[in-house]
Amino acid sequence: MFKKIKLQLIFLLSIQVMSCGDEISTVNSPDTLETNKHYVSNRLPLQPSKLIKLPVGSIKPEGWLLEYLNRQKNGLTGNLGEISAWLDKKDNAWLSKSGEGKWGWEEVPYWLKGYANIGYITEDKEIIDEAKIWIEAVFDSQRENGFFGPNYAWESYIADVDRKNELEVKKREAIDFWPNMIMLYCLQSYYEYSKDERVIQLMTKYFKFQFEIQEEDLLSNKHYWARIRGGDNLHSVIWLYNRTGEKWLLSLADKIYRRTAPWTSRDHELDKIENPMRMEKRDGFEWPIWYTDLIDWHNVNIAQCFRTPAQNFLLNGDKKYLKATYDNFNIIREHFGQVPGGMFGSDEISRPGYDDPRQGIELCGIVEQMNSNEHLLRITGDIFWADHIENIAFNSFPASVSPDFKAVRYLTSPNMVMSDSETHWPGIANHGPFLNFNPFSSRCCQHNHTQGWPYFIENLWMATPDNGLAAVVYSPSIVNAKVGDNTNVSITNRTNYPFSDDLIFDIKTDKSDNFPIYLRIPSWTDKPKILINGDIVKSPIEAGKFLKINRKWSSGDVVELILPKNISVKRWEKNHNSASVNYGPLTFSLNIKENYVEKLSDKTAIADSRWQDGADTDEWPTFEIYPDSEWNYGLILDKNSNYSFEVIERDWPKNNFPFTNNSAPILIRALARKIPEWKMDEETGLVGELMDSPVDSNETDEFIELVPMGGSRLRISSFPVIKN
Repeated sequence: MFKKIKLQLIFLLSIQVMSCGDEISTVNSPDTLETNKHYVSNRLPLQPSKLIKLPVGSIKPEGWLLEYLNRQKNGLTGNLGEISAWLDKKDNAWLSKSGEGKWGWEEVPYWLKGYANIGYITEDKEIIDEAKIWIEAVFDSQRENGFFGPNYAWESYIADVDRKNELEVKKREAIDFWPNMIMLYCLQSYYEYSKDERVIQLMTKYFKFQFEIQEEDLLSNKHYWARIRGGDNLHSVIWLYNRTGEKWLLSLADKIYRRTAPWTSRDHELDKIENPMRMEKRDGFEWPIWYTDLIDWHNVNIAQCFRTPAQNFLLNGDKKYLKATYDNFNIIREHFGQVPGGMFGSDEISRPGYDDPRQGIELCGIVEQMNSNEHLLRITGDIFWADHIENIAFNSFPASVSPDFKAVRYLTSPNMVMSDSETHWPGIANHGPFLNFNPFSSRCCQHNHTQGWPYFIENLWMATPDNGLAAVVYSPSIVNAKVGDNTNVSITNRTNYPFSDDLIFDIKTDKSDNFPIYLRIPSWTDKPKILINGDIVKSPIEAGKFLKINRKWSSGDVVELILPKNISVKRWEKNHNSASVNYGPLTFSLNIKENYVEKLSDKTAIADSRWQDGADTDEWPTFEIYPDSEWNYGLILDKNSNYSFEVIERDWPKNNFPFTNNSAPILIRALARKIPEWKMDEETGLVGELMDSPVDSNETDEFIELVPMGGSRLRISSFPVIKN
């Protein structure tokens, strides 16, 4: 009791009164003593919302983020409807009232999930109208029993030769709920944009269908993806409950969690884990005991489903489920994520013995991890998830898409010095051209990539239970929201973050009002500063927490947040004791000169790729990238980082796009030596695996140039360290 009172006293002393009525304090997350009056949050008996999503369109991108979204609109995302076979309106099961048709699995909702939201965010009528065609077809497809969408569809990756009648009969014995899980996301966004009550009606009828069918028929083992990814179904049930309050939805939520693969438990039997049984072990490796700690090791499944226990925590408040989600996150990174960029090696399945930084992650895995982090930020209020969103968005995501957004790369690695169309088995866990930039390849990623930036934008700001706003992820943007006593507020974040230290928030309100604004203080920053209308906030500001500013705000108020960046070196002791270089939220990679070689996309696509009959493949080429400079360098590290590194700032790019080596506004000059023994791996065609650091080298010291990892399509991001 004494300890609790003492901590409360310390908290109260941390509050600073700037002027009459102003209170400034450091908090771990917004408290949940109140319920937001303006936005839908968790109903009882659910655990209260720590942070609350604003409706799509409330946040508008500015600066480089708007440029990125425009490239996406003009690139693959905006044109997939004209070139992807799965989006062909002819014989498409998603447009059929009966649910029959040739194209009917995950691709349409994957694409629509981001495509439609780009329209809502940018108020693009052409995109909104096109998206509405597919949304209306979903309404029209709902059957009397409540089911909607395609009646049956083969998993698209199953080759025609393998689509046997007996297999189809077996699959038709149970419903594949997976494609509809994705479409439910699309319907929720459409509802946020339009308030069309047909969404509520359709979802209610659909979930009644799920509620009434036999438990063994829901998320059946006959449909692997639906059972593994049942957490997405659970999310949508909770979403609907928060809008209708129908108690039977809570029973359905429990039923869905029981039927979903067990992401909470450990010590699974190997034959119950789907993926290892079809993978070859690396010579000299056995299946380790820790490999039984996750029910599945497919990279997208992990990125998407590790959060499932935390979603169940909302139903019962049992913190063991919250802990299970954090444990899932840590297990994959302990064994396969000892690399920079926030992700892990799983190309496409994590295999013991394949944990070097040359192992890749799917583009689908990247965007699903970002989505999971956004969910968890709202559930927990933990700044850790916001920091991790930025780590992925700024360091891993951009390099998985071509700069013009007209082609995607299936697999991207922290260390990769070639991006070609060859097979790299067994170094990569599949046969096929998985490293090039191809607009038709990587069927799942080709469509699912669309959600990354729109969802990122939608989660820059969140509402708080005390009728305020929280700036949780930073990028140039404008938020329009309701706060306080029904006050309309618009806040413009003027910044080039993450490339700049300063963020300026210009505030406009339709009347003066008291409400809190929470500013996230990233865990990486040192000695941050806050100014309100030019006056420095003198109370302590703690990294890794929120600064809560509760005051009477008026139009014309300006808040300036300064987040100083410093160079830091991360040592990956469990991955050859390698090193990565960070500058604030940015990780830096070797500047390898990139030689782009254009290839015919239809000749360099993965086997399951498909395109529409009218698609001109010549207008959508593949690009391979080859190194035109040396890459086999090790860093020379000194206790005084000023000796080893020099930060160089350049002019902001005129095209407002900082995610290429040539346009990067920040460079780092680093001291290094070549390592002649570090070469390409002749067996796999990949960059050679790292050797244990420190590494001997008799080569001459030289300065190398490091560039932001996110803009490097070829990169060395985990460096060997030279022996002194």
